[in-house]
Amino acid sequence: MSHELKCTRAKQARQTSDPHFRSGSTPNKRLRGIGLVAALTLSLSTPAFAADSVQINDLVIAAPMPDAQREATVKAVRAFYDFWNTGDEALLKQAIASIFTDHTLPPGRPQGPEGPAFASRRFRAAVPDLKVTVEKMIVAGDYVTVHMNFTGHFTGRFGQTQGKGQPIPFIATDLVKIQNGRITDNWHIEDNLTLLQAMGVAKVGP
Repeated sequence: MSHELKCTRAKQARQTSDPHFRSGSTPNKRLRGIGLVAALTLSLSTPAFAADSVQINDLVIAAPMPDAQREATVKAVRAFYDFWNTGDEALLKQAIASIFTDHTLPPGRPQGPEGPAFASRRFRAAVPDLKVTVEKMIVAGDYVTVHMNFTGHFTGRFGQTQGKGQPIPFIATDLVKIQNGRITDNWHIEDNLTLLQAMGVAKVGP
């Protein structure tokens, strides 16, 4: 018997006795199963697309959805938070629909697409270097939940208060609805107490 034939038979014997080896289509079935699980709960770190692009630390696709819908949804939401990260209103126009509605509208902020632009301009007058990091983004069909960290330095003015360069870290959470690749609805909550304390506008305690 040739050396090559002996090696081939030995390899076949090892494969047959190996409890982790399965012949036929089983590996493909395993891969399909892994793909299905990934489609249901995909969690990954997403690198920034550009130098000024928002950082998304954890993106979770929590329910199966068509590829085209998933891509359009993530594109719209990324553009929205790229806007908050940079103040570039061209990105806001890419993200939101003409029927955009803020369901937790703060006093003094315009309703509709002008609202986020108004808020960004006003806040950046106080904190010009404002940056946002998306800590977690969960996509579930038409709805996306986003938890963020904001950072920056209070060097401008906020109302009657002049900043002294103090850091102003605070958190926020959004729930947005996406239809036809655009954000139509937004519910949001911010840690305003932490923000105003850092600015020296509000104080807690005696």
